[in-house]
Amino acid sequence: MGKTRVISKGYRHGTRDKYSKKYRTKGRPGIARYLVNFKRDPSIQKGLPYSLYHGRTGIVFNVNRNALGVEITKIVGNRQLRKRIHVRIEHVRKSRCNEAFLHRVKDNDKKKAQAKLEGKKLVCKRVPEGPKPMKTVTASPEDVEVLAPLPFVENYF
Repeated sequence: MGKTRVISKGYRHGTRDKYSKKYRTKGRPGIARYLVNFKRDPSIQKGLPYSLYHGRTGIVFNVNRNALGVEITKIVGNRQLRKRIHVRIEHVRKSRCNEAFLHRVKDNDKKKAQAKLEGKKLVCKRVPEGPKPMKTVTASPEDVEVLAPLPFVENYF
């Protein structure tokens, strides 16, 4: 007979958990949320990005009245393509992926200025952590227990 039902390949197929909201956060956001945060919101269907882009980081290249143009890297086969899509601001939030880098740059600038005042040379290159220092384990002869395999015994039944 074959299949009697066709599996839908709609825009939001297979996103029951991905686009579900947390407990007690259902419904549309308040007015203040539009002014403060950028967060992906499944309760707003307009300007919803395709599920492939969920969780990705992109670069904003355009700002419109009610949408942002975002450039995202998409892997197709063995190459990387730069895709440009427009998404409503409700579905985008500010990325914190380079926060540690910016903090490190600020600290390095302060250290460089301090070293310049003192007339010293500063090396800002990060050095990987080396091996742990050597440890010596001491034990009395009574505490040492020698482990040896049991002698082999042939059993013929």
